Amino acid sequence: MEKLSGKNILIVGATGGIGRETARILKPSGAHLFLMGRKSDELSALANELRIPIHHCFITDITEPAQVDAAATMIHAEAGALDVLINAAGVGIIKPMETLTHEDLMQSLNINLVGAFNLLKAFLPPMKERKKGLIINLPGVLGKTPMAGAAAYSASKYGLNGMLKSVREELKRTDIRITNIFLGGTDTPFWDTIDMRVQRDKFVSAEEAARAIWYLCQQPSSGVVSEMVLQPFNHQAI
Repeated sequence: MEKLSGKNILIVGATGGIGRETARILKPSGAHLFLMGRKSDELSALANELRIPIHHCFITDITEPAQVDAAATMIHAEAGALDVLINAAGVGIIKPMETLTHEDLMQSLNINLVGAFNLLKAFLPPMKERKKGLIINLPGVLGKTPMAGAAAYSASKYGLNGMLKSVREELKRTDIRITNIFLGGTDTPFWDTIDMRVQRDKFVSAEEAARAIWYLCQQPSSGVVSEMVLQPFNHQAI
């Protein structure tokens, strides 16, 4: 496994449940962490907790290319190409088709798919120049297995999965790795606004999901983990 000490790692969605825990787990590794999120107060609090310099934190709406590009310019000016890009940002809208709105669909696509596209456009070119890097995304199990009520969410995550697989084909002659982690039910604030009866006490914890990401950050130079599936034993509705 590769050591993370001294590596430049960006965590997008750092104010979310999984992103926050990932930052906490990666901090002791000695990596140079950069944090990106939409919630200013929570991002500042996390930076203070982990003693991450404020100029390593970026309040960014990833659906806006100009904001992503501005953050990328500052990161590249200081650190050069990223060693690891972790995209833990996302939105979950779970509704039956009769109540799903056009706005719900577009929000899902813009954050989960277009946002990931904007990140690739901003951070992949320096990796390609160096022919090295690691990009981790979280399509979730609904990016490969559909569920009732998840039309918008699955559309965005299937699209993300397909886009990343296509980009992976473009990078075959480089040492740039693209890894997708397909998480099942994970106990994060994602579920706070979703009207489903689920057994959250049997979900994967955000900390365990973050540990999986930490493990994936240390892939050996001789190979790549193209995808990981991590699900709870039982996360069925009750």
